[in-house]
Amino acid sequence: MIKHIVCFKLADSSEASKNKAKEVLMSMVGNVPTIRSIEVGADFLCSERSYDVILQVELDDRAALDAYQEDKYHCDVVKTYMRANTTGSVAIDYDI
Repeated sequence: MIKHIVCFKLADSSEASKNKAKEVLMSMVGNVPTIRSIEVGADFLCSERSYDVILQVELDDRAALDAYQEDKYHCDVVKTYMRANTTGSVAIDYDI
């Protein structure tokens, strides 16, 4: 299994913006078939070093991760929205 984690810094860190980002990320459920589990959360601490939203996805293997990265819904809907509404992100992918 692979865990894919991305932390996003939103351009607008309001609660409404965080909720919209969470909604868009969660919309992958049922639309991106390689996802085995997904968790999305929003930061409440709002410290200087905090990121605003976190995405955690579990996938079967590295081939599934590659397919996820190229998935049409993921690219056309989710990546498009997140890139337009963030100022930065960090990611990590690892075997579990």
